[in-house]
Amino acid sequence: MLKNTVVLMAWLVGAWLMSTAAFAAPCPQDSGKQNETAPPKNNAQATEEESSKETSNVVAGTYEFTPTSNHRLSRLPSDFMRDQKEIWASPAKLRLSDTEWLVPLSGVTAGLFITDSDFSKHLSQNPTTISHYKTLSNAGVGALIGGAGGMWLLGHVAHNDHWSETGFLAGEAAINSLVMVEGFKYSLQRQRPFQGDGSGSFFQGGTSFPSEHAAAAWAVAGVVAHEYPGPLTKILAYGLASLVDVSRIRARQHFPSDVLVGSMIGNLVAQNIYSRHHDPELGGEAWRSISQIFRGDEAHSPANQGSPYVPLDSWIYPALDRLAAMGLIESGFAGMRPWTRRECARLLGEAEDAVGKSGVENTETAKLVASLEHELHPEVEVSNGAGNSAFRVESIYSRTEHIAGVPLTDGYDFGQTQFNDFGRPYGEGWNTVNGFSTYATSGRWVLYARGEVQTAPSIPALPLSTRQVISGLDLLPLPPGTSQAPIRQPALLDAYFGLMFSDWQISFGRQSLWWGTGEGTLNEGTSLDLSNNAQPIDMLRITRTTPLKLPSVLGWLGPMKTEFFLGRLSGYEFIFSSLGLIGQWDQALPNQPFIHGQNISFKPTPNFEFGFYRTTIFGGEGYGFTTHRFIASLFDIGNSVAGTANKPGKRTSGLDVNYRLPGLRNWATIYADGLAYDEFSPIAYPTWSAWHSGLYFSHFPGLPKLDLRVEGVYTDVPKRGGTNEPGTYYFNGTWRSGYTNNGNIIGSWIGRGGQGAQAWTNYWFSGRNRVQLNFRHQKVSQEFIPGGGTLTDFGARSDYSVRPDLSLGISVQCERWLFPVIQPNASRNVSASLQILFEPQKLFSRSANNSPGDLP
Repeated sequence: MLKNTVVLMAWLVGAWLMSTAAFAAPCPQDSGKQNETAPPKNNAQATEEESSKETSNVVAGTYEFTPTSNHRLSRLPSDFMRDQKEIWASPAKLRLSDTEWLVPLSGVTAGLFITDSDFSKHLSQNPTTISHYKTLSNAGVGALIGGAGGMWLLGHVAHNDHWSETGFLAGEAAINSLVMVEGFKYSLQRQRPFQGDGSGSFFQGGTSFPSEHAAAAWAVAGVVAHEYPGPLTKILAYGLASLVDVSRIRARQHFPSDVLVGSMIGNLVAQNIYSRHHDPELGGEAWRSISQIFRGDEAHSPANQGSPYVPLDSWIYPALDRLAAMGLIESGFAGMRPWTRRECARLLGEAEDAVGKSGVENTETAKLVASLEHELHPEVEVSNGAGNSAFRVESIYSRTEHIAGVPLTDGYDFGQTQFNDFGRPYGEGWNTVNGFSTYATSGRWVLYARGEVQTAPSIPALPLSTRQVISGLDLLPLPPGTSQAPIRQPALLDAYFGLMFSDWQISFGRQSLWWGTGEGTLNEGTSLDLSNNAQPIDMLRITRTTPLKLPSVLGWLGPMKTEFFLGRLSGYEFIFSSLGLIGQWDQALPNQPFIHGQNISFKPTPNFEFGFYRTTIFGGEGYGFTTHRFIASLFDIGNSVAGTANKPGKRTSGLDVNYRLPGLRNWATIYADGLAYDEFSPIAYPTWSAWHSGLYFSHFPGLPKLDLRVEGVYTDVPKRGGTNEPGTYYFNGTWRSGYTNNGNIIGSWIGRGGQGAQAWTNYWFSGRNRVQLNFRHQKVSQEFIPGGGTLTDFGARSDYSVRPDLSLGISVQCERWLFPVIQPNASRNVSASLQILFEPQKLFSRSANNSPGDLP
């Protein structure tokens, strides 16, 4: 409890520290311009009247520059007092827009606090190495400060006012930052890495937090880099400051968080001093504060406007897929979802342009475009310059389903009657889901929440013989012979907040991901690695929301999109570590494992897309989360026996390709995904990998309203010495609960050792109204489950919009399954559901001129 309190306190202190020096009087609008009427002046010509003017004047929301100092040593005490007053009072100038950089920066600081101790303990403790880095850090600071002092002296000797100002302001910035740092050092009293137990405890008489070396180095480097803004000067100045940072950590004099906060204080104080005392007539460049950057005009560009992700079960994806398959969208990336609403609006605009250029009227295309225009109107308005402050109730929905007969609910070992449904519970009898989704945007910020109440009947216990088979398959104790109680529970699906920076969105919270080509809605499609078959994962996610054009010779790869996430799984009950098997049935481990993933996709031609992705499960009970383990899970290419202390993690690597057939360009697309376990790539080990492929027809000649999708998938890899065999996929000897989140497979419904096929066809009456027929067959290997197993279902569904904001969904599915280890005879069930979806069109917004309005 005490440790958590200290971490929270430190996080808050870090947040305040980041803001302390950031709100100096902003640099002038014309600070980079020479005075055209007044002749150049040097410091000796400055009068007392000029030097006593106000530091800044607010004029219509901007600031006018007036120098406050002639850089004389005699004025240093008065300047210092004025500087300190300005710096310590600066948090009073905080605005809401400053949360856009303070929150992420404070989050990074908090993360370093948590991992500081482990990171430091894994550094070399060789006295010679430590002494070497101490000397290097002292030399780096000495070079920066000595160089600045030398410029000041030589400036006086050579009568070079620019040199003199550079040295004077660098010293002034260093002194002010060190005063600040020392005040926090002796107030927080954090122990250094070599003191106490090495945990970096606060209020224990130490002087570790923040780092004065880092503060001084970055203060001097910042002034020099802006007085002489050439690229070489900046590289040398900031490179030397960075060397000081690394050296202080490697010398075990400071933790990473000490150095980060010290560096930020030094740089922000330097910006404060420079912007208020720099004479633009002497040269140099304007230095805008972080606050100014986030309050500037570029903050209002569409690339910096937060946008919520479109839910994976939205009708928007099938509509855009059809337009892409028709050749009307060329820059969409099918292998990485979800997309933001703003990205969907961009793709819609691309389709509109293509339709306009073709000059050919197509009824089906017009229906799709009209439906999307109605839904994405707010995002189109933002792209055209409207304000991005809005609140919307996205949907209110209710689904009631009845299953007559025994369904399959264990996709990890056998199969699933319902899949790609966000891990919602279900059983024989009545099942309901009642929920809502809503979002709010304000500038760069976006907040999204989707919550619901789920109910499901109880599930009877499996026979003893079946549970014994499960115990052997999963290498776990015998599952209990108790029935699962009826479920009535509230649940959060996707719920997150995010920030947008130049088309990069950083989001934190519970989120769903779909990696791989193809479609993924309720009982449709599959993804081998990440899908909406399981509950959304709590994660930190960084996504390139729109395609990025690579520079220079890399341009031949075409537009690129990439994504990274770090999340924590839930519902894990068993981990096999160096301590043995940890866990018990029906009780989640207190320390759940983590998962991270990286994805990068390219589109070298409008017809061809390919991507590579990787996920890793690591940490958890018996392993924990440390910086060392995280770095090893990212970069370690070796492996070790299950349960060993140095296990880097359970890794998967995958690829996906999507190709619009040239001869059938306007209506046929072929796609495929491959997944390898603990191997470099499916390309290198094609026969050891799992594969999924499909063919999509957006329409047929003479049948423009009809589409068809056919897919095949298998994880039934051939047996090779026990390393790769049926049952290998989604299982791991260390993380024994498998590739699951809260008990549901994160990847494909095909399971651990199966082969399957699926097909569905839609007849579209409009952009949203349709009738669908679907079919699925699954066969589970006898080498995995004694006697194997089969599952076959077929069904129909209809979606109909009663009016633009109200739609109904009706579905029926008939299923037959046979798994001899569960029961000797085939079992049949029939599922029927009714869903009512209300999507309010009212968007409560605030326009660019801050006048309230409603978008239709």
